[in-house]
Amino acid sequence: MYTPPAGFSNIRGVIVDLDGTMLHTAQDLHIAINRMRRDLALPALELDTVISFVGKGAENLVRSSLLIDQPEDLVAARFGAAMQLFNLHYQDANGEYASPYPGVHEGLQTMREQGLRLACVTNKPMDFTIPLLYKTGLRDYFEVVYGGDSFSRKKPDPMQMLQVCADFALEPFEVVAIGDSINDSQAARAAGCRVLTVPYGYNHGHAIQDVDSDGIVSSLLDAAHLLSN
Repeated sequence: MYTPPAGFSNIRGVIVDLDGTMLHTAQDLHIAINRMRRDLALPALELDTVISFVGKGAENLVRSSLLIDQPEDLVAARFGAAMQLFNLHYQDANGEYASPYPGVHEGLQTMREQGLRLACVTNKPMDFTIPLLYKTGLRDYFEVVYGGDSFSRKKPDPMQMLQVCADFALEPFEVVAIGDSINDSQAARAAGCRVLTVPYGYNHGHAIQDVDSDGIVSSLLDAAHLLSN
């Protein structure tokens, strides 16, 4: 069996997560969730509570935000309506307060100049992902973008990442995933990719130091510098 080098000199492709890695989107999601809850005659949630639910897709976000103060049978009964309300409100809020983290544009530009092939893989639905990337000036950095509804499975399943490897005609060990949560790490490890994590973002309320990775980088620009060595 081939054992990839310990460093990053063999990396030719990069898969970057969206929410919590490139963009601080929590306030948009917080607004949409609380407008949904208002429509369901439920009290507003604190921002930190909503942040703890981010990262596993819109369905998990909505379900978790309902289960916090309602029984499972009631959540199941009104989940469809809640999803419709969330999607409606998030269409209005998507990108209104989102902002790139420091070093994101510079890091992606540097990676591109280094000849690295770039993909964005997120669990956010594509109908929200593409407008958000354009609105924040990030879309043109990426050859490939996959969302949580692009395939039958999403992170932490490796399906999206394996598809990127196939799209780029690269072996998984030639690709590194950069993310802010255990979902990114588990998906990358299952695909056979390397993993870098950022110390900010939305790791479900857990310390990023507890996540299996090949290193913590303070920004995407620092990641680009690491990959150039």
